[in-house]
Amino acid sequence: MATTDQPLVSVLTPVYNGAAYLAECIESVLRQTYQNYEYIIVNNCSTDATLTIAEEYAAKDSRIRIHSNQEFVGVIDNHNIAFSLMAPAARYSKIVSADDFIFPSCLAQMVDVCEANPSVGIVGSYQLSGDVVRWQGFAYPQAVLAGRDMGRRCILGPQVFWEGKPLVGFGSPTSLMYRADLVRSNPSFYPNQSPHSDTSACFKILQTSDFGFVYEVLSYERTHAETQTSTSQEINRYAPQTLSDLIEYGAFYLSKDELEQQIQETLKYYHRFLAVNYCVGRKDKKFWDYHRSRLIELGYPLTRGRLLKTAAMTVLEESVNPALALGKLRKYLSRRSRRSAVAVAERNMAANKSLAKC
Repeated sequence: MATTDQPLVSVLTPVYNGAAYLAECIESVLRQTYQNYEYIIVNNCSTDATLTIAEEYAAKDSRIRIHSNQEFVGVIDNHNIAFSLMAPAARYSKIVSADDFIFPSCLAQMVDVCEANPSVGIVGSYQLSGDVVRWQGFAYPQAVLAGRDMGRRCILGPQVFWEGKPLVGFGSPTSLMYRADLVRSNPSFYPNQSPHSDTSACFKILQTSDFGFVYEVLSYERTHAETQTSTSQEINRYAPQTLSDLIEYGAFYLSKDELEQQIQETLKYYHRFLAVNYCVGRKDKKFWDYHRSRLIELGYPLTRGRLLKTAAMTVLEESVNPALALGKLRKYLSRRSRRSAVAVAERNMAANKSLAKC
């Protein structure tokens, strides 16, 4: 297919202080075998070399446009600004997060699935996250799943995690491509301010369209302490967002009984997580303010009585099965040990750099 015959893809990179990895991200877009794309980099008032790096590449390739926000905005707002800047002629929209990169055939393979299947509103693929392949569980060679079936799959399971990250689900922004007319149909494509609003967008889109999948690793997700995923794991932003999505979209994907069961199971898990942290007493005011406010927003206010009751039930359950409790403790200590080792290594590296400057 000649470039002039290819549908236009709008590639978007919303970024704040992404200088460390932005060049690698941009290079991955420029190496695409698919050529008919525009590339919009949205600089969110960065204070590092982000804008300089973007401008250097834009000077060399006319497909690259830069938009700099006049005022700093939140992560989700910055993504929605990026979506609003797509060219009217764009048929598909592709986020590439500034920390991540895509492999050369990414755009071509995703567009092929969309073009062959007009009902597909979102197309995903395998993604390498550090050294783990995410977004598993699809039945090869089925390339298209009905939207409602995909939504049910993501709600009902299987719930598979590795190091706190889901291996089964819709995908991350970098691993997905959206049909542009569906993006334009919503003034705020990411519909809420949760860092996981991209998941909410998928639930919303799949009410009227299907989900496509490419059985190839087409993107790389960088993992480090500053990413939204790492922050979500640390304070567990997944629990309130899961509850929010169930309340907002669950009725379309589940029966009344299924929905009630999922809400109660999510609340049980959420309360248990909070009760354990309440008893251990290691979380700060910011942590508790976040979870209290989220539960109030969702219509399930948190009380001290609920925490204490859940804590007592948790102790009772664990005492009945000490082997399971011991296994959980070993995993917890193992994770803390790994984090401590990383922290020590980082401190040693910093100390060595300081000594080198002397």
